[in-house]
Amino acid sequence: MAHAAIDAIRNAEGDLLGFAKITRDLSERRKAEVKLTRSEEQFRILVQGVADYAIYMLDPQGRVSSWNLGAQRIKGYTQREILGQHFSRFYTQEDRAAGLPWRALDIAAEDGRFENEGWRVRKDGSRFWASVVIDAIRADDGSLLGFAKVTRDITEKKEAQRKLEQAQEELFQAQKMEAVGQLTGGMAHDFNNLLMAVLGSLEIMRKRIADDPNITPLIDNAIQGAQRGAALTQRMLAFSRRQDLKIEPLNLIELVRNMIDLLQRAMGPSMMIETHFPLSLPRVNSDPNQLENALMNLAVNARDSMPSGGSLIIAARPREIGKGEVNGLEAGSYICLSLRDEGEGMDEETRANATTPFFTTKGVGKGTGLGLPMVQGLMAQSGGTLILKSRRGEGTTAELWLPVAVETDIRTEKQVAEATPAGGGSFNILAVDDDALVLMNTAFMLEDLGHTVLQAHSGEEALKLIEDHDDIHLVITDHSMPRMTGFQLVAAIAERLPDLPVILATGYAELPTGSKNDLLRLPKPFNQKQLAAVIAKAVRDAPVANITAATDGR
Repeated sequence: MAHAAIDAIRNAEGDLLGFAKITRDLSERRKAEVKLTRSEEQFRILVQGVADYAIYMLDPQGRVSSWNLGAQRIKGYTQREILGQHFSRFYTQEDRAAGLPWRALDIAAEDGRFENEGWRVRKDGSRFWASVVIDAIRADDGSLLGFAKVTRDITEKKEAQRKLEQAQEELFQAQKMEAVGQLTGGMAHDFNNLLMAVLGSLEIMRKRIADDPNITPLIDNAIQGAQRGAALTQRMLAFSRRQDLKIEPLNLIELVRNMIDLLQRAMGPSMMIETHFPLSLPRVNSDPNQLENALMNLAVNARDSMPSGGSLIIAARPREIGKGEVNGLEAGSYICLSLRDEGEGMDEETRANATTPFFTTKGVGKGTGLGLPMVQGLMAQSGGTLILKSRRGEGTTAELWLPVAVETDIRTEKQVAEATPAGGGSFNILAVDDDALVLMNTAFMLEDLGHTVLQAHSGEEALKLIEDHDDIHLVITDHSMPRMTGFQLVAAIAERLPDLPVILATGYAELPTGSKNDLLRLPKPFNQKQLAAVIAKAVRDAPVANITAATDGR
């Protein structure tokens, strides 16, 4: 392709002398222009066809001047609807009020680029989390032509990141609670041993000292204080899930009905208790005594949150739960036992920390911070869970989810005891404990019951005494001992003398894998009445030949 130019040539007087013709070959330039046009068209088609990114241009004032397919898909506007509109309409009302869209353009114009993440608004009003890049476009002379804007919808990515962070936080909290639980369980075990010595000695002293108005009340007061300490250790063990529970099928309607008077006295005359129960409910699995303690704890919490009085509604309903439907529960049949108050409620931070051990919003000396952790531990050991629902100023609902019991013809231990006569007689009993104070206390209580007592400070010493004495009728051993645990001692005795009854005294719920389900347990700290009861049960269950001589007075 050629380009020709013809110029006239004249002299000074203006006379025409001739013509000058210049011809240029413009083929290459034309090819370059066509190629550039084609390239620009290809780029435009490419940008317009991108569906995963919103790519569009803004004029210097922030009005939309181009719009691709991705922008339409992500933001919901067609090209006809949005061209000429200001891009600030994509921002939330809060961001517009704060001037964020105009600040973003100022930064891009000054620095050449602006990057940020935040909430953006679609045409239908829904929000999405966006990653935004704004680049300033300038001419060769530096003048601002406008802005190129790229937006990505990263809502799913943000949600995945949030779930990952939540899982990491839950793992951290679980590890922290496990560490605190182990520490709490260890402390409770040591306290149990101390309280064993205190309670047992006070109990024996109370029996041996004649009633004296100057002394007896002091002993009774000390016993009550020690019993309160024992209750505290039970809460600590319940939190650490090491409490020795007696899980059995329970009738919730009957249990709550029998507690109403006690709950009403605990809450006071300004409180009203309502119960909303169906005519019948299937039985649930839990420890009746500890469940009563849990309900009392929750009722007292409700009372403290309603200083001017109010209502506490106790309700229950059956539920079939699918896998993952309720956090922490396996699929199955449950009863949701709930306590709802009209109190002050909890803010989000308080609710999040409510089951943390030793956390309390009550005044100094008015709460241990172990009530809710105890309830949570009981629910976990029962195969259920505790769920707290609360908002500031709207009251609190505590939900106890308990698994439905499999209906079988099982009698409770109390019923068995009532149906079976207690064993009598004086026995030769071997008491084993590595704590000298506890061992002495146990021996005192046994001797006061009329038994002959041998004492061993370790499992090894106990086995030697069993070899040297063929007239031992019963062994009572602690579990947590160095070198040889109580469970290991039970196994060793079973190999040598399988008919010799053994009672394991421990405050822990969990024993090593392989423990016999019928192993007699004596919860620590125990009193003389509990000690006598478990001995009577051991006698009833022991082979007749093993105890005949003892009951005959051997």
